[in-house]
Order: sequence, then structure tokens, then C-alpha cells
Amino acid sequence: MFIQTEATPNPATLKFIPGRDVLADGTADFRSKNEAAASPLATRLFAIDGVNGVFLGSDFISVTKGTVEWQHLKPMILGAIMEHYMSGAPASRDEDSNDNAAENYDPEDESIVATIKELLETRVRPAVAQDGGDITFSGFRDGVVYLHMRGACSGCPSSTATLRHGIENLLKHFCPEVQAVEPV
Repeated sequence: MFIQTEATPNPATLKFIPGRDVLADGTADFRSKNEAAASPLATRLFAIDGVNGVFLGSDFISVTKGTVEWQHLKPMILGAIMEHYMSGAPASRDEDSNDNAAENYDPEDESIVATIKELLETRVRPAVAQDGGDITFSGFRDGVVYLHMRGACSGCPSSTATLRHGIENLLKHFCPEVQAVEPV
């Protein structure tokens, strides 16, 4: 089994591509060992000292580290991913995804929210998935779009620039009602 590794814009996160499906549907973001209990793959990765976050996408795994250097962690992470796939266990025992959070918006804004969600699905999420992360809709109130940063995007030094200069400009262009974009 050959597992590719890619850097992400977040220096604390590496993207691992096992060449096999990871999740059938959606994404799953785990920020602690306790959150990872429903995922045999994430549990195995959190057993490695220095792993602080695991994000599962459709065909990739993003791992966020603490203070341990990548040259020490990377071989152990590659071994854990390989062991997981050789075991035949699923990546997650749950419904494959934990990206369905409660949404907060006025029902009168339904058409605006539908446009925002479509733009996120078709233009934003595929782009940030290339960098090992995900951005999901959280809410829309008083012209402000609230987005949840996940995976490599969470805690990334360039995420503020991505929100302000990329996503905010895109949403303002297609939805004049959007005045700002804020992370949750």
C-alpha cells in the first residue's frame, strides 16, 4: 500500500492520501481522543503521542500535530494508517460524517441561505479539500455568514485571509445581502 503525503497551508497539519476511500459520505473532524471513539481510524491515530486532531475526508486523512516534529510523527502515522486498512475495520462506525451541525438563520432568508450553501458546496469546499480541510455553513444573521472551519483549516494561519479575501468576496459577488464572513 502506498500512502501519499501532502503539505497543507497549515504547518501543523499534513494530508495523507491512502489511495482508497476514507469516508463514503461527508467529513468527520475529531479534535480529541474522546471525540474519536466512534472512529477506529481516528482512535488509532490519536494513540500516537503528539497527534492533536484528525480530519477524515472522502479520500484523505488530515492529521494535526502538537509540538512534536513531523519527522518523528510521520512514520508512525503512516504505519497506523496502513495497519488500519490492513485490519479491514471501517474508518468510522457512525453514519460516516459529523459535519451536520445545527444551522442558525431566519426562515425568511431561506433563498439567500440556499445560494450561500450552493456556492460553498460547488466552489469553496472542493478547493479547501485540496488543502486537507473543510468549511461548512453554520448560520446567516444580519448580513453575516458564519462558517465552521474544519481539518487543516481549523487553526491555520492563512484561514483568516481565505475567509476575508476569498470566500467573503465570492459570497458578496453572488449574494449582495452578504456583508461579512466570520468563523465560528
